[in-house]
Amino acid sequence: MSKPVIAIVGRPNVGKSTLFNKLIGERRSIVEDTPGVTRDRIYGETEWRGRRLILIDTGGIEPKTDDVILSQMKLQAQIAVETADVIVFLCDVRTGLTASDREIAVMLKKSGKPVVPCITKCDSVGAPPMEFYEFYELGFDRELIPVSGIHGSGTGDLLDACIDALKDWQEADEEDDSIKVAVIGKPNAGKSSLINRMVGENRLIVSDIAGTTRDAVDTTLRNEFGNYTLIDTAGIRRQSKIGDKIEHYSVLRAHMAVERADVCLLMIDAQAGVTEQDEKIAGIAHEAGKATVIVVNKWDLIEKDNRTVSEFNNRIRTALAYMPYAPILYVSAKTGQRVSVLYEKINEVFAQATRRVTTGMLNDVLGDAMIRVQPPSDKGRRLKIYYMTQISVAPPSFVIFCNRVELFHFSYQRFIENCLRETFGFEGTPIRLIIRMKGEET
Repeated sequence: MSKPVIAIVGRPNVGKSTLFNKLIGERRSIVEDTPGVTRDRIYGETEWRGRRLILIDTGGIEPKTDDVILSQMKLQAQIAVETADVIVFLCDVRTGLTASDREIAVMLKKSGKPVVPCITKCDSVGAPPMEFYEFYELGFDRELIPVSGIHGSGTGDLLDACIDALKDWQEADEEDDSIKVAVIGKPNAGKSSLINRMVGENRLIVSDIAGTTRDAVDTTLRNEFGNYTLIDTAGIRRQSKIGDKIEHYSVLRAHMAVERADVCLLMIDAQAGVTEQDEKIAGIAHEAGKATVIVVNKWDLIEKDNRTVSEFNNRIRTALAYMPYAPILYVSAKTGQRVSVLYEKINEVFAQATRRVTTGMLNDVLGDAMIRVQPPSDKGRRLKIYYMTQISVAPPSFVIFCNRVELFHFSYQRFIENCLRETFGFEGTPIRLIIRMKGEET
């Protein structure tokens, strides 16, 4: 299900990144250094009043400049504005109202998007400084929100204002029963060719839904296997090659496509093999908890013997060691070889990602696991596991209650995960284990 997008814009060095980090950092309780996942991202996610929100941090807008970098930052910010559902316009109370602020305000009003004016660096306790009130001259129809990006004060009011501005926003696909399939991968891996083959091969109901991805067009199709929405993404390039305005936001578009998807098809070019960039792209889907099928394309161009598939499988499993659950399919989008098999595999991994297991069955597996391998101990204290229950799907997420969280080593969590997969399958989907002390709320 898609999530509202909030873009933070303003002049350079006004404090956008500080506010952005505060908004996403306070609510990210666990930060995993997942292999293949870049940390210098320009997007983040937070939750407020029961609603998940995607935040975009933008380069500063300098309305009139000949500087190449500043010009590109302005273009990037404009793309973010076009992508966003709500815009947070950030101004600096210490600098005061500037001509650039006025020009940016005019640009934002022309966008037609809801704008929440926000004045940062209001760090003192109590009423905002007198300079705060001059920003009412910008003429927005919403109250100014004073915040401190450093201390975090006012951020709750800011998110409240963003939620209020979203009152007319509706899920584009809330009544859509199709499986959302994001086709992700490097440029020239064959993503669009695969979608064209899937659509053309079936010659069925195909429609273009404008606006659902904000910067792309979804393709819907129905066949004997089911109902699907195919989400094409711009190719994700290496960070060093992201130079112009379009390339800079191709990563953001891919992240957003993955967020909207139920299943990801990770396209790998058989001729190029598994590259470092493939690992990073796979990490996007893995970190987002999405069911994934690894699709090796251009397989018709590879010379083969009886060891070719096995050796390629081993290379993939080594490079993408953090997602051993993902099945691998070898196809040719050009010839159509094995493309029809994709539908069955998409259905399978979607069913596994949305599978629910009763608490009774889970605790039977947990009891057997503890008999097979005794829980770890440290300095005379042994881990006691009381029970496990499933709290959500897509990905399947489980809470395990124990006596001491610090005794629940990562290796034993992996063992429990393997036992769940042995019993219930869960092919194609990550599994989330959340460890709690008994008595803690979930």
